[in-house]
Amino acid sequence: MSKISTLQVEKANEFIVDWLKTYATNAKVNGFVVGISGGVDSAVTSTLCAQTGLQVVCVEMPIHQAESHVSRAREHISQLMHRFPNVSRAESNLTTVFESFKEVLPKDTTESQLNLTLANTRARIRMTTLYYYGGIYGLLVAGTGNKVEDFGVGFYTKYGDGGVDLSPIADLLKSDVFALGAFLKIPESILNAAPTDGLFGDDRTDEEQLGASYDELEWAMQQDEEGKSSTDFSGREKIAFEIYKRLNTSNQHKMQPIPICLVPKSLK
Repeated sequence: MSKISTLQVEKANEFIVDWLKTYATNAKVNGFVVGISGGVDSAVTSTLCAQTGLQVVCVEMPIHQAESHVSRAREHISQLMHRFPNVSRAESNLTTVFESFKEVLPKDTTESQLNLTLANTRARIRMTTLYYYGGIYGLLVAGTGNKVEDFGVGFYTKYGDGGVDLSPIADLLKSDVFALGAFLKIPESILNAAPTDGLFGDDRTDEEQLGASYDELEWAMQQDEEGKSSTDFSGREKIAFEIYKRLNTSNQHKMQPIPICLVPKSLK
């Protein structure tokens, strides 16, 4: 877990809130819209946005959602609205939209391909929904990805939860997010819950999907930045490092700018 001190957390909180407020003011928008999943990342992001004093709309977007996710999301939104008068809630149950979408798609694919593609489809439908709210209220879509997910292993959906206007916590490790969440007094039910992306309609955890914990991935990310290789480790450390490197390599298409074919002037 993070070794970040209370003073560092407090100063980081102030810095991010000021950054958010300045960005929104310069963009001449009314505030932010945040998708609330019942996880620590969206809880911290929405609380940071709420502290700006600008309008914040917290949106629930269940799609065959596990009840534990729904209850944690609602607990957080209720707490946030009690603490900040500039926060409001909205719910768009997207289950019927998702099911209707599935009906018009081809089904001649393997079950594993179908499950992953449909999971990413959930994220993309939610992204579209958040931009709808952003459009009608004049709000920016605030991303909820952290540094390990966004720049380490690419654990997000391209043009899904990766489709945002700004990313307040993308320079924070997962352990930093938990430390900030504790400082911000987000619900204990969220702080104690195992991280999950909620894209499969069950309680499978991020660790089960990734094959390594966030603590392990943070460690591996640091080792990789220091130029280490898998030959420098053995046992579980070697396994965790290799998992990190495999995911980091295969998901570079998410983390790098969209490639542009630059046509020579002589051909134009």
